Amino acid sequence: MHQSGMDLGDQERVTLALISDTHGTLERVLLPWLAEVDVIVHAGDLLDPGELRQLAPKSGHLVVVRGNNDTPGQWPEGTEALLDTLPEQAYLDLPGGRLVVEHGHRVNPARTRHERLRRRHPEARAIVYGHTHRRVIDTDETPWVLNPGAAGRQRAFGGIGFLRLTATVDEWQVEAVTLPKRGRDT
Repeated sequence: MHQSGMDLGDQERVTLALISDTHGTLERVLLPWLAEVDVIVHAGDLLDPGELRQLAPKSGHLVVVRGNNDTPGQWPEGTEALLDTLPEQAYLDLPGGRLVVEHGHRVNPARTRHERLRRRHPEARAIVYGHTHRRVIDTDETPWVLNPGAAGRQRAFGGIGFLRLTATVDEWQVEAVTLPKRGRDT
């Protein structure tokens, strides 16, 4: 399984935007919010690598994993080389612990997904996954299991948005940011 990592553990404080499932329809109204964070983490189903050029976190760091719809047939022609660079899993060493990212489509059945993710990544302080388009903040036990929901227009159950994670050595905080509903496509 292809995996990549990033070490930001020596920072005093790191703020991340956790997004997923843009499916080539990233909501532009999110861009100013996303520009305020240090790192953007995309938990898969990007579908259009052009969206990456729009994402401009303060540090310039983007972490993207491959989702089940990130396939040559669904990406624009000529982008296969970039698609092949996306790992199935990524990890970030942050102040106070490790964040693990995967799309989640290989962790089944859905009713035991959180339990299975926790068993798969016991070293993590938090695990981020996408795939379901449903926002989840499961902090009842460690590692936390977080799903940012959809940051694109397709099947944004609960509204288009993302999770903002702030990590310090002593404390991690997560909050949901949801845009107001507008039109039929949300």
